[in-house]
Parts: sequence; structure tokens; C-alpha cells
Amino acid sequence: MSKTVIELKNVSKKFENSEADAVNNVCLTIDKGDFVVILGASGSGKTTLLKVINRLYEPTRGQILIYGRDVLGINPTVYRRGIGYVIQQHGLFPHMTVQKNIGIVPKILRWDKARISARVQELLEMIGLDYDTYRNRFPRELSGGEQQRVGLARALAADPEIVLMDEPFGAVDAITRKKLQEALLALQSKVKKTIVFVTHDIEEAFKLGNKLIVMNKGVVQQYASIHDILFKPANDYVKNLMAGENFLDKLQIIAAKDIAQPIEWDDNYPETFTVTPDDNLKNVYQSFVEKNMDVAVVKNGEETVRFITKNRVDDLVREILAASARM
Repeated sequence: MSKTVIELKNVSKKFENSEADAVNNVCLTIDKGDFVVILGASGSGKTTLLKVINRLYEPTRGQILIYGRDVLGINPTVYRRGIGYVIQQHGLFPHMTVQKNIGIVPKILRWDKARISARVQELLEMIGLDYDTYRNRFPRELSGGEQQRVGLARALAADPEIVLMDEPFGAVDAITRKKLQEALLALQSKVKKTIVFVTHDIEEAFKLGNKLIVMNKGVVQQYASIHDILFKPANDYVKNLMAGENFLDKLQIIAAKDIAQPIEWDDNYPETFTVTPDDNLKNVYQSFVEKNMDVAVVKNGEETVRFITKNRVDDLVREILAASARM
């Protein structure tokens, strides 16, 4: 079975009375389990693209394929029931309890009451809310962060393969936003959904996504891994968005010895490469990408001093980029 879940072929969307396409000739594939972030400024077309995938907007041209099937012939309402969707303002029904909000799609799909109740309990536990405490509360009785958690649980209720998220954390404070991001990453490590997430925040994009779609004026400027977008930007727009040379300068002032750590060696480790204690982080990071390896051995002459793992460098790169984005 193909690992491709979503495929867009020459997809465009043009609104009435508009001279230009809001989304212009998008071609891309998204694989099973990917966390893809659509990044761009206001008006770049990122939310329009998400709504086209969900068919809240029908494309003017092109094809949308899910597991190879063209979905434009399916009833849009039926199609959307199979996709999780989370928006910035949570979208909870104010007159319904938490249990009824989460269970609404399973109810439409005619799940029995016991199954719905068990699923609600499972999801509330997953998102860190006590079932007995929260199931009978109304949205007005929840904090902003709790409302967003319930909105996420509702999107996952019918166990969809695809979850679409439109700036879901944009309306909460910075502390709550960080907690929600961490909760989403923890949840994704368990459920491994195919997620498409819209944001204009570079820090959030790098923290959450394993692939980025960078958009500007309705056009995909680059769709690639974080590594390629950082070190192989497709054009000047992407390079400038990623903070360009200022970011790379910060990598160059950190030496391998500054981040190397002792680790217990395992003969089952994959291939490694060697760096010196004084090699700068920019060179080390590029070597991880080019060599496709996960462990670097830091040697001073013939003596093995310490090791650097790719995960450690990834974490540090995200921190540096986040700090650059806030300046």
C-alpha cells in the first residue's frame, strides 16, 4: 500500500471578483504520519489551501486525492466527516457538554452510546483532562487552553487518519500555547496521525513540523524537510524568511565540544562520522544532513572524547531559530 495519504495535483482556487488565484497550481504529496506545517504571512494562501483540502472551499482547478482516490466526486459533508478539523476559536457548541461535543461525529456515524462514552473517556485522558471532572462541563466553564484540548479531542473522536489544524493555538497566551504545543507533540507520538497545520509563527512551525510548506501570494515557495529549508532554501523569499545569514552566524559560534555529551556506547549504533572538538555547529549540522547519520564521534586526535546525537543538534537548532524569530 502506498504511504501517500494526500496528493494535490495542480490545485488552484480563485474567488469571485479576484484577479489573482488565492492558491495557485499547488502540486504536493503528504505521506502517512507526516506532520506538515504550512507557513506563511497573512494573505499567503495558507488557510485557503487548508480549506481546499477539507473542501470548505472547492478548488477552481485540479485534483485532490486521498489514498489515490479523487475525492471531488464524494459528497463534501460525508468527506469531511472522515477528516479531523481544528480551528483557532475551538468551534465547540456552547449548548453542549464536553462529552456531547466530542461525541458529535461518532453519533452522526451511528456509534452506540457505550462506544461513544468509552471513546470520550479515552480521548479526555489522552489530552490530560479528567473524565469525571470535565465530561459534563460546558465550554463556558473551561479555560481557553482546555477548550482547545477539547476541540482537538473532538477532531480525533472518529479516529480519522487526517487531521487539519488552522492556527489552533493562535488565540491563547504564550504560556498556554507552549503547553498545547507540547501536548500535541506528545499526543502525536502516540496516535501518529497525518497532520496538516497552519501557522504564521516560525518558532511554532519548527517545533511541531517534520516538513514545511512555505507559501507566498498563493504559491508554494518550497515544500521540504526543515533541514533542506534551512540549508537549501529554494529562493530568496525562503532564505529571508528563515532569518538567513544571521541564523547561520549563530550556529558558527558554537563548537562541537560545547554540546557534546558522554553516552553509553552500543555496538548496534548506526554508522557514525568524526568531528573535532573545535568544529562549529554549522558544519556539524550540515554533516548530519549530508551523511544521513544520527551520531557524531567527537575526537581529539585518536582519543574519543564525547558524542553528539542528531536529536541534540535538532533541539538546539530549534531553540536558536526560535530566538532569532523573536528578535
